[in-house]
Amino acid sequence: MNSFMQFFKSSKKTVDEYKHEVTQGLMRKELEASRDIFGTLPSGVKRDFFCLDEYTWIWYEEWVGDDGRRKQMTTRYMIRPNEIVKSQNGGTYKRLSASEAKSLTAAVQAYTAKVNEHIYSQVATN
Repeated sequence: MNSFMQFFKSSKKTVDEYKHEVTQGLMRKELEASRDIFGTLPSGVKRDFFCLDEYTWIWYEEWVGDDGRRKQMTTRYMIRPNEIVKSQNGGTYKRLSASEAKSLTAAVQAYTAKVNEHIYSQVATN
């Protein structure tokens, strides 16, 4: 078998593997495009807000505490038919207050607008 054929034989992937790679790549691009939707980050702070699937949004924040140690918080928002619940750092799920739901809605709208403008509008025009 020539080297050309060996390349293709060794790089066979399933449709699910390609789908996973494309999904992961799009998620990375969405994160990059939406990094500034909550304003400029202070030095030493990492913040990600992204859509994991059609029912789940993730807010991840990492910072250095007053004690000089690295801290992190992961908040998972689950969209259910009659409510939105959140869990922080794997804790129990709690229903969002009306104020929190309004803030989450604004964040999702800002994220969607930014991502559509910087990623998907380019795809539609190409």
